[in-house]
Amino acid sequence: MKVIKKYLFFILLTSATLNVRSQVTNRILFIFDDSYSMYAPWNSNIKIEVAKKVMGEFLDSLKNLPDLELALRCYGHTTFFKERNCKDTKLEVPFADASINSLKIKQRIQKLEPMGTTPIAYSLGECAADFTTKANCRNIVILITDGIEECNGYPCAVSAELQKKGIFLRPFVIGVGLDAKFADVFACMGKFYDVSNEANFKDVLKLVLTEAITQTTVQVDLLDILKKPTETDVDMTFYEAGTSNIKYNYLHTINHRGNPDTLVLDPDLKYDLVVHTIPVQEKKNISIVKGKHNIIKLDAPQGYLKLDLDGTINKYYPTTLVRKGGELQTLNVQDFGKLEKYIIGKYDLEVLTLPRINIKDVEIKQSTTNSIKIPTSGNILFSKQGTGYGSIYVDDGKTVIWVCNLNPTLQSEIIYLQPGKYKVVFRYEFAKETIKTIERNFEVKSGIAQTVRLL
Repeated sequence: MKVIKKYLFFILLTSATLNVRSQVTNRILFIFDDSYSMYAPWNSNIKIEVAKKVMGEFLDSLKNLPDLELALRCYGHTTFFKERNCKDTKLEVPFADASINSLKIKQRIQKLEPMGTTPIAYSLGECAADFTTKANCRNIVILITDGIEECNGYPCAVSAELQKKGIFLRPFVIGVGLDAKFADVFACMGKFYDVSNEANFKDVLKLVLTEAITQTTVQVDLLDILKKPTETDVDMTFYEAGTSNIKYNYLHTINHRGNPDTLVLDPDLKYDLVVHTIPVQEKKNISIVKGKHNIIKLDAPQGYLKLDLDGTINKYYPTTLVRKGGELQTLNVQDFGKLEKYIIGKYDLEVLTLPRINIKDVEIKQSTTNSIKIPTSGNILFSKQGTGYGSIYVDDGKTVIWVCNLNPTLQSEIIYLQPGKYKVVFRYEFAKETIKTIERNFEVKSGIAQTVRLL
């Protein structure tokens, strides 16, 4: 009676959990060890018989759960162990609704007879194809084994690669009567549970299922200068902590209730979060609490920078290098006519006009727009009778400052220059005497087109 009550409570709890996430299908693939070592004595029976009994009762408890699909892959069950078949693995029951497959899997397990070796890595690799493409689902692997890899494979590497590709979440590994020293061997592959007896086996299966399907939610609060979560509409990348492995990529969103939207993350990992503001904001080594709503707070106060042209607009729109005040690293290349968001603070701008315009200590304040205007460039057509060599200088009557070189391969070219007084110095390629250098002074006016003839 106590056992029935426990399972009834477990079913109600798990069903409630699944109903909360009714739009997501949980797909659980059981990878079942049927290698020869499962004949070993364990408590009052042999391992395979205990596993069959416990799995049968457990599967019975799953058949009425909504939004749950089950499948079964076995290994070590088709070839005798002396032949050492390291490809002895097979998908015995493909995915289907738990209402159908709980019985099918139970019946298939009951017919298994341990025979072969333990190709864990190969079985994991093969299970990638078991998870057929399906939208809006969570793929979960539960490996039940009584031994370690026996085929020189690398289960941890295979598991990590398939997780990285998004085939499945971090696996759960249940060790049946394993020596405690093997815990570290499996820890790198997934979350490891050691079971020491039949009762413990039942409890661990229930715990693993609950952890696998329990919704762990995360909310990222991007804080403004008043420490309120008002910042949004920026990309966020979650990395596995201490690595370059991208686990999730989301565009931060404020939902219809005015709160940061809720995310679902794998609770068994630690994360490094990068928020792609300008400049980026980071938070390292984030732990989340399983089965609860977690809030990650990150300072990201932002304002706007608008770059505009003053005067008659032509086809030329310059770009600008944006750097943190006093620093050399370029954070962004912003076009004129564009509005861009930045973390509050002071920035240095290098406008890529001819000549360059440097603007220091441009301040960005919370939720306000700092508009920077420069004059529209004039476009100057340099008309030549042939190719040659020349340069353009700013000429204020006292000094000359180099601006750019003319293209020696063109007979005519258009160059956009900021308003001001200039000098062009030019010599034709065929002219072999310095005295044949041509100088022309000219003035550029904002938005005005003119021709400078080099004759």
